[in-house]
Amino acid sequence: MVQNVVDVGPAPTYPVVVGAGLDLAEAVAGSRAPGPAVILTDATVGPLHAASVRRSLESIGWRVVEEIEVPAGESSKSFETYAGVIRRIARAGLTRDGALFALGGGVVGDLGGFVAGTYMRGIDLVMLPTSLLAMVDSSVGGKTGVDLPEGKNLAGVFVRPRLVAADLAWLETLPDAEISHGLAEVVKMGFLDGGGFFDALATLEAARNRNLDALHSLVLHSVRFKAAVVTEDEKESGRRAILNYGHTIGHGLEAAANYGLSHGEAIALGMMAAARLSRERYGLDLTPAHQNLLTAAGLPTSVPGFDTEKVLRAMSRDKKRRSSGAPNHRFVLLEDVGHPAWDVPVTEEEVLRVMESIVD
Repeated sequence: MVQNVVDVGPAPTYPVVVGAGLDLAEAVAGSRAPGPAVILTDATVGPLHAASVRRSLESIGWRVVEEIEVPAGESSKSFETYAGVIRRIARAGLTRDGALFALGGGVVGDLGGFVAGTYMRGIDLVMLPTSLLAMVDSSVGGKTGVDLPEGKNLAGVFVRPRLVAADLAWLETLPDAEISHGLAEVVKMGFLDGGGFFDALATLEAARNRNLDALHSLVLHSVRFKAAVVTEDEKESGRRAILNYGHTIGHGLEAAANYGLSHGEAIALGMMAAARLSRERYGLDLTPAHQNLLTAAGLPTSVPGFDTEKVLRAMSRDKKRRSSGAPNHRFVLLEDVGHPAWDVPVTEEEVLRVMESIVD
């Protein structure tokens, strides 16, 4: 399969390499000179891929001083895990000319990026995303961080990786549900971008069934769209906020479920709620299109029930919420496909009403 490279800016840019069966040694060799390295992974991904990554690095002169496995799952995005990882790196003697290779899904990427951005005030980071969700979204754009008991992603830094290498062959080891969860972000970006990307969402079912051509196309569309947005607004002072479509209620649902609801499922539900808010605000009904595409991706469009108060409490701690003024929830809504509006004020009464619409 063809290998594609997407540069993410602003300058100096970094490459995102996408393909199936990537030559990792070649990709890494083009990003910087070899040196000491740490591989950070989790207990699910490590046994599958860490040894081959290590061999690839050592074949081009890297010296792997430590391999660190953390427990799989959102619970590893914590200060406790962060402290344990950074202390192990210090004990291994990693120097400032070293690099951290984050091998895993979104949790490992977020945690690894936060470690790389803060260890010795910053070392090089290479993202090796192994989940579809990480390939299309969290590995691109430089956002890193950990969760606090008070909310998701409340501690973190922007860290530009030296390289993102997305090998679609790694998706073969994912459970079917993880493919669907990653497709939630693909659907989100297709609605935001419109045009040819939105048309390509017709291949969602094929991608869900692991058709490599469909996956390759959708990953590339996603990376190119996100790269364009990040290049325009790297630190989310403006238009980058559109990438939070579906996330305001979605993150609240995740937190209220104690992360028993996956990120992809929560964002799918958040998009359904946002589509209904968009219909009320702008008059165009995109809820059937959301319903059809999310169903094709194997994602839920309603949920049996949840603690509304917990969701609202989590939303009140969201990074995107205004500190004063009423109404004070900020949403991303759709005026039409390819025409997002951001920083839209929404009242708590409106939030409660649309949350009722996603309950079975």
